[in-house]
Amino acid sequence: MKRKLILSSLLFLAFSAVGMAQDSLKLSLREAEQLFIKNNYQLIAQNYQTEQAKAEIITAKLFDNPELSYENLFYNHETKRFLETSMATGQYSAQISQLIKLAGKRNKNIQVANSGVKMAEYEYFDLMRSLRYQLRSDFYKAYYAQQSAAIYQQQLNSLAQLLQASEQQLKLGNIALKDLIRIKSLVYTLKAEHTNLLNDIEDMETSIKQMTNIKADVALQLTVPVADEQDYSLEKQPYLELLESAKANRADLQLAKTTVNYAENNLKLQKANAVPDVELSLSYDLKGNYPEKYTGLGVKIPLPLFNRNQGEIKKAKIAIEAGNLNVKQKENALENEVYNSYKSALRTESLYQSLDHNFSTDFTKLIQEVTKNYRSRNISLIEFLDFYDSYKENTLHLNQLKYERMNAKEEINYVTGSTIFK
Repeated sequence: MKRKLILSSLLFLAFSAVGMAQDSLKLSLREAEQLFIKNNYQLIAQNYQTEQAKAEIITAKLFDNPELSYENLFYNHETKRFLETSMATGQYSAQISQLIKLAGKRNKNIQVANSGVKMAEYEYFDLMRSLRYQLRSDFYKAYYAQQSAAIYQQQLNSLAQLLQASEQQLKLGNIALKDLIRIKSLVYTLKAEHTNLLNDIEDMETSIKQMTNIKADVALQLTVPVADEQDYSLEKQPYLELLESAKANRADLQLAKTTVNYAENNLKLQKANAVPDVELSLSYDLKGNYPEKYTGLGVKIPLPLFNRNQGEIKKAKIAIEAGNLNVKQKENALENEVYNSYKSALRTESLYQSLDHNFSTDFTKLIQEVTKNYRSRNISLIEFLDFYDSYKENTLHLNQLKYERMNAKEEINYVTGSTIFK
């Protein structure tokens, strides 16, 4: 019985451990991007829009169906018979017709549909550009926030030990009550800040999960290789090269240009629609015409006296003018965005490079020595608390700067529409 209980307990613990492992996911940025491209619902939905646009090309290539009409004598009151078709007492007529589109309407419809496909594709790439920037920015922000949260947890663990020791010293009369209260106050403040930071991290992780379609109850352990921080060099990317890359690769600019092309093709189509189409027909009539067993060839064409498609032609011309203005606006915005992002990235990089990269490590060692000296009563509580607050603020500012530095390169990727920095 004991063996069964022990075995059951071990199995329960093993399954629990597996379950806990499944609820936690170690995730790198590249892995997150792969999940994003594969599983993002917005991208999948936008891809359907592209497929629908391609279906418009199929429709544009189709010819109009011929029309067949048939008429039969329903009731002969002389013979008192229905639907007679004989030469003696019956009558029927039939006609087949085919619409012939002139002025190249079919080819112009195909050109408009092709422009529509390109527009849908650029909308897809522009959506991917925006969502990818959001994913990468949220990833770096959440990662460095997790690093800050770890510092909070480290401080809280250290202060918990110090608080326990101080309570014992208070009982022995070695410290004053006000000193203990100050330590407790610091602990409560850190706990509140830690909780707020964890809530912010949860919001950022939720955004990442939504974009990558990861289950909501999975805890994310974000990782960034040290090489990603070290290999980033902005000086190797001149501004003019970034600007040219943006002009060539920005999907929203290409979309604006394709919209003009769509409007131009539509203008050609609307002008072609002003040209009447011809309908040819072949008819046969048993006895209702002269001579009997009449066969006829017919032509039908509307006369463009009133409606020459003036309204649609004007709308297409206005669309071209509006599209050209939109292209100029996009180009102007693009130049400003690239310049602003480039200058901001340079300033952030200059600040980062000016820091002593050993400062964080040295400060960590220093705070450990400060804690030892406080316990040994070599420094006062006020000095100790001041060092602790400085340590926390230094760490938070450093992690924020690291995030801003990595986000700066992502913003350059975003405004150029390229993967300048991987």
